[in-house]
Amino acid sequence: MPPVNAALRCANFEERRDRAMALFAEKGFGQVSMRELAAHVGLTAGSLYHHFPSKQDLLYDLIEELYEELLATLDQGRRALARGKPVLACLIAAHWQLHGERPLQFRLAERDFCCLSEAQQARLLALRERYESGLLRLIAPQAKLTGEALTATGQVLAAQLNQLPGLLRERTLSEADGLALMESLVLGGIERTLG
Repeated sequence: MPPVNAALRCANFEERRDRAMALFAEKGFGQVSMRELAAHVGLTAGSLYHHFPSKQDLLYDLIEELYEELLATLDQGRRALARGKPVLACLIAAHWQLHGERPLQFRLAERDFCCLSEAQQARLLALRERYESGLLRLIAPQAKLTGEALTATGQVLAAQLNQLPGLLRERTLSEADGLALMESLVLGGIERTLG
C-alpha cells in the first residue's frame, strides 16, 4: 500500500500545483498573497510553506519546468534530424503540443519572470539561452550571422515558436492549419534573415 499512498500524495501535489498556477495566471503573481494561495489550493499557509519556502520558489519551479520541456523539444528535433525528417516541422509540432499542454506556464514565463529573484532569473536565463542557441543550431546550422545578431535571431525564433501557438489557437485555427501557418511564418523569417 505505501506506493499507492505516495502516488496519491504526488497526484494531490500536482493538482494543487496546477491550481496555484491557474491562480497566478488569472490574477497575476504579484496580486496573490501566500495566504490566498494556500486557501486556493486547499492547504494551510504552514503546509504550503512546507512544500515551497516562498511564492517565488513555486513560480520559479513552474517556469523552470517549462524551460526543461522546451529543451526536450530540441531532443525531438535532433531525433528527427537523425532520421532524415524535416527538423523545423518536428519542432513546430512539438511547440504546438507543448503550448496546448502548458498554456498557463507560457503566460507565467512571459508575464511574471520579473517577479523572481535575480539569482532565479539568472538560472532561468541560462536555460533560455541554452534553448535558444540549440534551437538556432538545429534550424539554421549554416547561419552566417555572428555575435549579437545571431543571439537576437535565436531569441526571435524562440519567441515565434513559443507565442504563435497561443495566438493561432485563439483564432480557432485547426491544428493542421495552425502548424502550416507557423511553418510558413518561421520559414519565411529564416530564409530572409539567414538565407
